[in-house]
Amino acid sequence: MSSGPEPVREQQKGRGGEPRWPMALAVIATGLLRATLPHQLRNGDAAWLFLVILVVLLGALIIGDPGRIDRDRPWLHNLTSVLIGLISVANADAAVRLVIGIVDVSSFTQDAKVLLASGGAIWLTNIIAFALWYWNLDRGGPAARALGTGPSAALIFPEMLHKEHVAVGWYPTFIDYFHFAFATATAFSPTDVSAVKPWMKLMMMAEEAISLVVAILVVARAVNILK
Repeated sequence: MSSGPEPVREQQKGRGGEPRWPMALAVIATGLLRATLPHQLRNGDAAWLFLVILVVLLGALIIGDPGRIDRDRPWLHNLTSVLIGLISVANADAAVRLVIGIVDVSSFTQDAKVLLASGGAIWLTNIIAFALWYWNLDRGGPAARALGTGPSAALIFPEMLHKEHVAVGWYPTFIDYFHFAFATATAFSPTDVSAVKPWMKLMMMAEEAISLVVAILVVARAVNILK
């Protein structure tokens, strides 16, 4: 009989999947944040259209995997990726438009309050989007982590090394990935969580680069206006 990862898998099965609501709240938050952006950064679409689309996709995920997230189905994982991809593309488009607006000194960048609010919304949405990507890709996603059937970890959390401080069968949930994404965006470097796979390190670099560019340009422009 094997004494490898099987006992861990059984312990994780006993614990059950993580709750859906933290991830759902994060998704809805991105829709609300986008609704606060000026129309120049929303590509002219209606303020609440993006939020409606997110709610529809989120509803499909909840119907496909009600209750705790514990159904490891390819279509559910792919639909989650589509949802996160939509958030990422929409926010990247807003970020590019913001940068172009600052460089071209567009009218909506003349108001420091609007500029700071828009930059903050894009910056926070970027953190949420990367948190969702980390959450959906690490060890095969939330359902695979709950069942213990996913690949090896791309991120090593302190709890994985100090198991005496957590419950048996512990695995990272969305809150852990959100904290990691926030720390990455603010510290611009690894904190207490270590990336051990190249693709994860590249994702961290992308998040750090986006956060740095948005922060520097928005703050610099706002300071220039206030002077």
